[in-house]
Amino acid sequence: MGNDTLDKVKESAVTYAAIDIGSNAVRLLIKQLESEDHPRFSKVLLVRVPLRLGFDVFSQGRITPKKEKNMIRLMKAYRQLMKIYGVDDYRACATSAMRDAENGREILKAVEEKAGVKIEIIDGQEEARMIYNNHVEYMKARKGNFMYVDVGGGSTEINLLADGELVCSRSYNIGTVRILSDVVADSEWQRLRNDMKDLAVSYPGISIIGSGGNINKLFKIVKSKDNRYSRMPVTALKELYDDLRQMTVEERMEKYSLKPDRADVIVPAGKIFLTISEITGAEYIYVPVIGLADGIIDGLYAMHRNVAP
Repeated sequence: MGNDTLDKVKESAVTYAAIDIGSNAVRLLIKQLESEDHPRFSKVLLVRVPLRLGFDVFSQGRITPKKEKNMIRLMKAYRQLMKIYGVDDYRACATSAMRDAENGREILKAVEEKAGVKIEIIDGQEEARMIYNNHVEYMKARKGNFMYVDVGGGSTEINLLADGELVCSRSYNIGTVRILSDVVADSEWQRLRNDMKDLAVSYPGISIIGSGGNINKLFKIVKSKDNRYSRMPVTALKELYDDLRQMTVEERMEKYSLKPDRADVIVPAGKIFLTISEITGAEYIYVPVIGLADGIIDGLYAMHRNVAP
């Protein structure tokens, strides 16, 4: 963590950046703090590049030299963007694919030496906590049982909240890229199903809050058919999922204007959300546009606020 070496142009407002290195894509999010009295951020920049690291890792156990070169190139570009936007501090976090890659730490060392960007590998539990912390204020305004589900390329993180209080945080090695690579263990699916059944008994009436690019896109498609929706009925998701899984990737791209790196992973993402919804009995999925990168920036703000004189 830190940004001591960035040659930044100092501006009056504090600017933070987050780099989220996932199994499918690598995101750079830059936000500016508008007001210290009533903390509110405005998004300055969001860049998403589909490096697709998980396809290497989950099939070969390591990241290939080609992907390593592209990773270094991308981090150099992100570093320059952070300089241009006058970033005061940043944090870069790598998740499931980098956790599993046997050469992951070696590559991150090379990235730091050649691109000047320090990257941390975070475990699934920390990832889940950061995602939860990002939306804690929103959740505290809610009464009832809500399950926050973030589906990534390599893992699925869940946080269960009862009347706004976090009661359960778990991570599963079930993700869209892992499913496409056919490397999700049956035992992991069973662990997920067993956990969801237990939680549904202890916390009835669960509603799901979905996070990730895939659920955002699925909801956008559902809303395009009926824009009255403020939340996504699970029945509407099931109907769309059944339609998508019968198509080829090319047909999905054409019918729903999807990019290639979205058109393949969107179906396994739907499967994960539907599996959790059906077991918990959730009827709706709320889809606020939030994710790990937002949680990273919230963590940076909290850290600076706590150490401020």
